[in-house]
Amino acid sequence: MELPVELTVTLVVGLGLACQWLAWRLGIPAIILLSGAGLAAGPGLGVIGAGPGYGELFHPLVGLAVGVILFEGGFSLHLHELRQTARGIFRLVSAGVVLSWLLGTLAGYYVAGLSLPVAVILGAILVITGPTVIGPLLRQARLQPRPASYLKWEGIINDPIGALLAILAFEFILHSGQAAPAWWAVLPGLGAALGVALVLGGGVGFLLGKTFQWGWVPEFLKAPGMLAVVLLVYAVANQAQEEAGLLATTLMGLVMGNMGLASSLELRRFKEHIVVLLVSVLFVALTAGIDTTTLTQLDARAAAFIGLVLLAVRPIAVLLATQGANIPWRERALAAWIAPRGIVTIAMAGVLGPLLVELGYPDGQVLLPLVVTVVLVTVTLHGFTIRPLARWLDLVSARQDGILIVGANPWSLELAKQLHDLEVPVTIADSSWHRLRPARLAGLETQSGELLSELGQQRLDLSGIGYLLATTDNDAYNALVCTRFAPELGRDRILQLPSSESEEREDREFSQTLRGRTAFSEEATYERMMQLHYLGWTFQRTQLTDEYTYEDFREPFPADAEVLLVVRAGGEVAFQTAEQPLEPNSGDTILAYRPAREDRVAEATEAQAPS
Repeated sequence: MELPVELTVTLVVGLGLACQWLAWRLGIPAIILLSGAGLAAGPGLGVIGAGPGYGELFHPLVGLAVGVILFEGGFSLHLHELRQTARGIFRLVSAGVVLSWLLGTLAGYYVAGLSLPVAVILGAILVITGPTVIGPLLRQARLQPRPASYLKWEGIINDPIGALLAILAFEFILHSGQAAPAWWAVLPGLGAALGVALVLGGGVGFLLGKTFQWGWVPEFLKAPGMLAVVLLVYAVANQAQEEAGLLATTLMGLVMGNMGLASSLELRRFKEHIVVLLVSVLFVALTAGIDTTTLTQLDARAAAFIGLVLLAVRPIAVLLATQGANIPWRERALAAWIAPRGIVTIAMAGVLGPLLVELGYPDGQVLLPLVVTVVLVTVTLHGFTIRPLARWLDLVSARQDGILIVGANPWSLELAKQLHDLEVPVTIADSSWHRLRPARLAGLETQSGELLSELGQQRLDLSGIGYLLATTDNDAYNALVCTRFAPELGRDRILQLPSSESEEREDREFSQTLRGRTAFSEEATYERMMQLHYLGWTFQRTQLTDEYTYEDFREPFPADAEVLLVVRAGGEVAFQTAEQPLEPNSGDTILAYRPAREDRVAEATEAQAPS
């Protein structure tokens, strides 16, 4: 049954966004529902993808969408982060990538029975381990920081690297033809594709970034203007040199992402919103367009290939790449098994598969269904096994009482230092790299980026984190952060500073329904805590004993001082809240905030009073 074009597009978009929402509600990777919806609506029911005009409608749009997705991947890859990664991570994204590509190619050629060019493309595509999939798995498993860091950074860095390898391999195949000519016969075409990508992608990206830095583009036009230029670069690069558009957009994102643009946070936020929509549409459209006759070609050889990818290709590549990297065998074993594929994997297969068919490789039509199957198997299997395997390997974080402080300011920085001195794991997060500078200089764990964005959540490591304390000067933002992380940490472990009187009057209904628990007391607002900081208030640590009880501590304690939290004798942290006051016991350490000298505070307050 062929639907009208308008209804087909509407149905694809609606299904994609509905799957994203349902995945969010159920707490499962969206890729599973998106692929399932496409297979059900396409090969299953024949509602989408049944007509002859479906390919003509969606295939050009798929190319444009993948170009934007690859631009976003390149924009998110910071070269300074690649240089600063630990030795083990560097091995995974260098030697590990090469070995995975080589072994995947051999498995595709000898086991799946694919032609060598298609096997080379398949091996490159399967190098990619999706950060959008690995992030939720890591938060679910609560791994120790180091093994979690290996998997997280591998996914972030491999995303654009694997896509770039697949594009370069395709360009080589495109310009070599089926006759396997000598290298020098291929170099002109490949060099032309690289040249077009460098000039259009790198050059235009650099010039566009400079226009942003020079202030030639107003803020409200930067994000939509950047999207328009990405689409233009993709189209022009394809016209200038066949299929050079994907490479050009990837390089454009890589150049712009490493220019230190002042508005990069807003640009990333806009890109992520666009990419969520594109990914939703892309997955449904690609899986719906799979031919049922192609699915029947996934025989025992395809099943053997998938088993080999899971049980041999990934484990051998990781174990060989990390040999001699001073990584414990348990962490190497976990990394050797966990490698879920994600969004870019299917997107690349959806674009390059039909192009390989056009070049004369009929088995290119198997590329997409084979990759979709690998993605679904790895996401499902690794999602169910990461937690039990991590427990068996003793890699689950023993402590779940670490504290994530959102908002870098002088007061929250001092609080983080006190927690660090009490040997409580603490991370301070802020969207501004510069506001985090004092925390970095103090040797504290920091997290730079917007936590409400998809990229910020991918980069955030919640292993060992048991509490979130929002301390920014924006009460609505604090409430949104608390609402976002409440399902993962628990509503009783999400706190924020109380609203000021003006904010409380304006946003009472919003705050009551969405805000976290009120940290410390109703008086501990952002404005008051910052004022007390500049008035010279200090943190005081006091350990209770059988002889020195909490009542003894409270007796001389100033009435306006704040009891913030308690570190139990076993290391567990408990916050004082307006809803539930603390009841410390012997052996607990109290962290309080009080004036250094009452007379000094009184003098300062009197001096600030209007005459």
